[in-house]
Amino acid sequence: MEEFEVSDASKKTKTVYISTIISIALVLLMLGLLGLVLVHAKNLSNYVKENIVLNIIVDEGAKETDVLAFQKELNQNPAVKQTQYVNKELAARNLTQDLGEDFVNFLGYNPLTSTFDVYLKAEYANNKSIDELKASISKNPVVKEVVYQSSLIDMVNKNINTIGLIILAFAALLLVIAIALINNTIRLAIYSQRFLIKSMQLVGATKNFIRRPFLLFAALHGLIAAFIAIIILLATLIYARKEVPEIIILNNYKEFGFVFVGLIIIGIFITGISTWFAVSRYLRLKSYHLYR
Repeated sequence: MEEFEVSDASKKTKTVYISTIISIALVLLMLGLLGLVLVHAKNLSNYVKENIVLNIIVDEGAKETDVLAFQKELNQNPAVKQTQYVNKELAARNLTQDLGEDFVNFLGYNPLTSTFDVYLKAEYANNKSIDELKASISKNPVVKEVVYQSSLIDMVNKNINTIGLIILAFAALLLVIAIALINNTIRLAIYSQRFLIKSMQLVGATKNFIRRPFLLFAALHGLIAAFIAIIILLATLIYARKEVPEIIILNNYKEFGFVFVGLIIIGIFITGISTWFAVSRYLRLKSYHLYR
């Protein structure tokens, strides 16, 4: 009879632990998905900013050697990610393809000018930095004019900042909810062990001795739950890349690694802290309070 009761209690304990791990894994999965959104949002923001084009119109009297030297100087500028030189002949061919007819033969001459398409690094894609760059490169005799859409750049930066604040606020809210959910889950799991905790205390076990196995199990459960969440996230990423191959442009495996490590740390930390407080609560309770 006693063996049956022990076996039944052991099964209930295992069931509680399994449900605890699954619950924590689902919460960590939500946090992981949000972390991936944050990573993609940052990369998407940089991708948009680094595709803003600054057009430099080359003076028609400039020599080819001077133009190439100017391009080399541009590429060495810390604000510039890359440059693309489009001479007037190439510009004419591109426009002819877009229009579907040879406008040079129709006009009798090529009215286009040679230009540089300058792509800036994300941190320099703002009007202040561009104005400073414009003032610097406009002094070069090769440059006839520098053209960019300041209103578009302002709009892009404002929208990105607004979206970033919304995502951060949502992240903070979700983190609070996640901590509350994990804490409640751990408290329910420890509640089923309250009589064991009090029994150990009554026979003379110290508080640290009683807490130690619970904290070790909590860390293990947090680690297992984090790995379950990571596996699901990896499966989601693999599926997303198959369905939308272009998403690889925004992939940054180093940052994804930080997200996964963050899930492990959060899983172990929150479960450990929650277990500490839950066990400490039952250690402080009087025996007759355990039945309430």
